[in-house]
Amino acid sequence: FFSSRRRHTRFRNVTGVQTCALPICFYGPCLAAPADDVGTAKGKSATSERSANPVRSKPVKRASKPQAKALANARKAELASGRPSYGKLAGLHSSADPLDLKSSVALVVDQETDQVLFSKNPSVVLPIASITKLMTALVVLEAGLPLDERLTISQEDVDTEKGSGSRLRVGTTLSRGDMLNLALMSSENRAAHALGRTFPGGMDAFVPLMNKKAQALGMEHTTYVEPTGLSSRNQSTANDLSLLVREVSRHELIRELSTRQQARMAVGPRQLEFRNTNALVRNPAWDIGVQKTGYISEAGRCVVMQAQLAGRKLIMVLLDSAGRYSRVADAERIRAWVAHNHSAQGSSAAL
Repeated sequence: FFSSRRRHTRFRNVTGVQTCALPICFYGPCLAAPADDVGTAKGKSATSERSANPVRSKPVKRASKPQAKALANARKAELASGRPSYGKLAGLHSSADPLDLKSSVALVVDQETDQVLFSKNPSVVLPIASITKLMTALVVLEAGLPLDERLTISQEDVDTEKGSGSRLRVGTTLSRGDMLNLALMSSENRAAHALGRTFPGGMDAFVPLMNKKAQALGMEHTTYVEPTGLSSRNQSTANDLSLLVREVSRHELIRELSTRQQARMAVGPRQLEFRNTNALVRNPAWDIGVQKTGYISEAGRCVVMQAQLAGRKLIMVLLDSAGRYSRVADAERIRAWVAHNHSAQGSSAAL
């Protein structure tokens, strides 16, 4: 009944590069009653009701193709949301820490001194979801491609892996700069995919450049297979991601676009408003220089930031947080802890 296909996912423990293979099941329709079973059950119920009350019911109107597709995507998303993250399957959620964080991986580093203020499972390799888009933006900008060039969303940019939706319909045309804006600010998957697809040489050239840049930055335990983060095979560690955040914080445009609160854009004949996926950029208590959130079921809730906290420029990485709002709560808990224990005037021992 359950699918027999398994994926062996690598995890590195906190102490080094020792790895273990964790079999991950691909959860299919077995998590819900099969469509035939549901239909049969409903049929029996309807038959008994008609026997007791012989009133002719109206014929059921069949869903249109777009409606059927939307329903299928909704069912797929519902099934995916019930999957445990790789971190949870590896037992990382049972890792205790002094701040009682809900994130199974956390790292706080002083950007100027490299002092590690807080560390929790920083060497574990996990899926990173849309944090991927920081590397996507970095490769695009370092290639020096014209930001005013018009790019068009194609069927190739539609998510067939997770079935996620988008307000950028096939045929939508925006500038490369606007695609970057939506990818970084609103985590638009079709925009990020279009940036890679339209790169000179296409995806066959773009993805290797992502990995080459990662290696150049010293991100030894990082792998990219596509530019959106929808694939769970895009993986990294908190240590590696801190290096990426340090690098992208040097790019003014990435800083500006990733922290922009919202933007209105003409998408075809419509004016649409897009908002930042990180609520903390709208919180006046936070001074964020660069940020990116991420979520797929395999990765849990993730966020990376460079922020000014207690007079210090800090890099913060939170991965595999359990709960929709827990990454924000963890970030707030860390901010309060830093203010109390690691202000610029004086610092305490790291955790």
